[in-house]
Amino acid sequence: MEKFDWKATIKINILKLKVVGLWPKGDETYECNVYTLWAAVSFTCIIFAHNFFQVVNIIFHMDDLQAVTATIYLNLSELLGMLKAYHVFQNMGLLKKLMVTLNSDLFQPKNSRQRQLIEPNLKIWRYNYILYWGMSGGAIFFWITFPILDNSVKDYRLPFMAWYPFDTRTSPNYEIAYMHQVIGILFVATSTLGVDTLIAALNMYTGAQLDILCDDLRHLGLEDFKKDFLKCVRHHKEILRFCDDSNKFFNWIVFFQFFISATSIGITMFQMTVVVPLSSEFLSIMSFELAIIVEIFMYCWFGNEVQEKSKKIGYALFESEWTTASLKAKKNIIFFLLRCQTPIQVSALNYFNLTLQTFMTILRASWSYFALLHQMTIRN
Repeated sequence: MEKFDWKATIKINILKLKVVGLWPKGDETYECNVYTLWAAVSFTCIIFAHNFFQVVNIIFHMDDLQAVTATIYLNLSELLGMLKAYHVFQNMGLLKKLMVTLNSDLFQPKNSRQRQLIEPNLKIWRYNYILYWGMSGGAIFFWITFPILDNSVKDYRLPFMAWYPFDTRTSPNYEIAYMHQVIGILFVATSTLGVDTLIAALNMYTGAQLDILCDDLRHLGLEDFKKDFLKCVRHHKEILRFCDDSNKFFNWIVFFQFFISATSIGITMFQMTVVVPLSSEFLSIMSFELAIIVEIFMYCWFGNEVQEKSKKIGYALFESEWTTASLKAKKNIIFFLLRCQTPIQVSALNYFNLTLQTFMTILRASWSYFALLHQMTIRN
């Protein structure tokens, strides 16, 4: 049977990460070569610089609450995007190790039935990927074209409020700053969305492996029960190791993402009430808010899938021909079931589990932030 390529599902995502310097070729990590130099230039001169000039502008306008709330939701997300890119640099070895493990023989679907079984997992990830990039693409389009659509180019308005060490109200300084912001937001967005969808893919792969494991357990006893059962035990151990390594990679990312997402959703809802309805600014804010909702939904959905599918291991084993096994094999089954009693939980530093309940909690917290800002505005 032809070997199944798990990375084929995320090849477009990997290509985008490669463009911005976040994915060395093959199974290699960063070495002293041209690509590493490009990664350094991409991070410092584009991603970091784009964030730096906007943060300095916020510092200069800290006493203007309206100006701060109009930009802080985006600045926080861009700063987190920069941290995500740096985290990928730091953990590239771990990521490449996960990709090697994923394409190992133990993780391969063994027949056409199992290939059909994992296809829904891959489809759901693709749908979320398209939706996330679509919403984000809409927001980016309106951001970079806002001065043009608003006819404020003649006033030398930039897409994002930022401080520069030169006068941007003269030509060609204005054009240079404008182009840097366009390239900057494209690189920040590509790295952010690429890392987010990669994290979702890692959890999706864990869920797909659990589906394969459950299918193998259901069909135990059809040939050599002992041999097949030991193979399932090894597969389960590798799934736990894969999930643990994945969790180590995105622990800090998800932890900060949940706090920033809750704040950003609340602020963007507030901003939608103070800008002109259906204007390009309104549409950019709405697209950005929908993108954030899809972003945290991806985290929580695939994390929730891992937890729910891990609960089915014991039931799958019960459906097998375990009654025909030897007494020693039955004892091993009991030990295996005891180990599987606790479901696999994907978490952020053990503070938040990635579940649909957590997703609803974040949305409720966002509404609280919106209500607070709305009340402050009414009082003023």
